[in-house]
Amino acid sequence: MRFVHIADLHLGKSLKEFDLFEDQKYILNQILEIIKEKAVDAVLIAGDVYDKAIPSEAATNLLDYFLCSLSEIGVKTFIISGNHDSDDRLNYGSSLFKTNQIYISSKYNGILDKYMMEDAQGEVNIYLLPFVKAAQVRHFFQEEEIVSYEDAIRVILEKAGVDPRKRNIIVAHQFVTGRTEEPALGGSESIGTQSVGLVEKIGYDCFDGFDYVALGHIHSPQKVGREEIRYSGSPLKYSLNEANNEKSIPVVELGKKGEVSIELIPLKPLRDLRHVIGTIKILLDKKNIKATEDFIYATLTDEDIINDAMGIFQQIYPNTVSIDYDNSHTRALEHVDISRIAENKSFTELIGDFYHMIYGCEISEEEMNYMRMVAKEAGVINEAD
Repeated sequence: MRFVHIADLHLGKSLKEFDLFEDQKYILNQILEIIKEKAVDAVLIAGDVYDKAIPSEAATNLLDYFLCSLSEIGVKTFIISGNHDSDDRLNYGSSLFKTNQIYISSKYNGILDKYMMEDAQGEVNIYLLPFVKAAQVRHFFQEEEIVSYEDAIRVILEKAGVDPRKRNIIVAHQFVTGRTEEPALGGSESIGTQSVGLVEKIGYDCFDGFDYVALGHIHSPQKVGREEIRYSGSPLKYSLNEANNEKSIPVVELGKKGEVSIELIPLKPLRDLRHVIGTIKILLDKKNIKATEDFIYATLTDEDIINDAMGIFQQIYPNTVSIDYDNSHTRALEHVDISRIAENKSFTELIGDFYHMIYGCEISEEEMNYMRMVAKEAGVINEAD
């Protein structure tokens, strides 16, 4: 049996003011071509189908297009919710979808959804574990001691009666970690000691009874613990942190029990996301300009602030998303104790000191008046200040 594992589509996402509809449709079409070329039997979608709990009309239309295309190909599709998805919205039409071999599990109801497929080697059990919180699981198993996410997942799997002698696949959207190392993060995730994106971590050995674990939530493609426990990663780069990611999708083939082979198929975006670093003169030198339609995050190393740097960049790179600076001024700021910077200072003194720290010169009266006006409108200072 052969299947494709994808996750973190984040349909409806944008990069600041840049809409990604065409980029997402382009990459979905690429995935459809891979599915046809590899003659897969099933597609696993491991959550964060949408970018927002209330998706836009364009996002829902794009999912409709993708699911209809999968149905036309004739593959079975298994979808779970992620922490970005709305349970109800993702579940809409799920009963009708089943008639077209599209199976959606958007909310855990005390029973782990299970579907069976067959090939020449016999049956394959596919379990769907939507994004779940410990409190939800506690509601169904009040007699169990469930304190953490890991407790919750272990109870869910124990109650599901997974037979480790059979070929089992699970689709899950959780923060799964190795014994000695954390997954490499990408996207908007921020790591703490116990969680990523407010999702607590669980050990990969929770899934020892499964031949393949199709994970979503982390945007960087990678294995966790063993080759068969894997984050597919997002199909597109969605943040500066992902600039160096090589996006791919796993095509997984199951043989007899214990025989699993994984082929990573590279994905090529309509427009890449790149991080460029240097002075504006060097970055915009003709010999250094390439792929002008790419999404650009620029870090300027010029010591002086460039007037209208964004406007200058967008003349060459119209899809410039962000510009920041890395110079002696910004590096000095990294060592400033901001907890004490405002002690016994007026608004004027505070803004003046900050301006001098950033630009190395005094703020003009006109600029200070403008800052006072904005601060008053925001309610930061009153008319007397």
